[in-house]
Amino acid sequence: MKTRLLVASALAALVTSGCGQKDTSTQATAAAAGPRVIEITAGDTMKYDVTAIEAKPGEDLQVILTNNGTQPKEVMGHNWVLLKAGTDVAAFDAAALGAKDTGYIPADFKAPATPGVYPYLCTFPAHYQAGMKGFLTVK
Repeated sequence: MKTRLLVASALAALVTSGCGQKDTSTQATAAAAGPRVIEITAGDTMKYDVTAIEAKPGEDLQVILTNNGTQPKEVMGHNWVLLKAGTDVAAFDAAALGAKDTGYIPADFKAPATPGVYPYLCTFPAHYQAGMKGFLTVK
């Protein structure tokens, strides 16, 4: 299953994307002229191909997550979640396990607004433990 999803972000916004459905909005074309595009691929190995991103404070980024796996979303869906600097990633991931109805994103999560080191992860069950994680460093 090849799926490509677009996630637009200014660093102050929560960035998530559930793979399994193709983004057909015009947002992809409109945003291409502005933000710097970060393309990330994930698949059946439960790993992101990009595990470190650097950005300038306030820089607009556009994350495009492509699921190039062969299994259906129900079995091997992925997302990309940017957390606040200093967040307990394992605790966030544990809270996400029970949040299937919200794409494995706990409902009470607030996103970062200042420069720093921000962890990102896939919150689908067991994906973080398998290595689907990385860091966005703003400096």
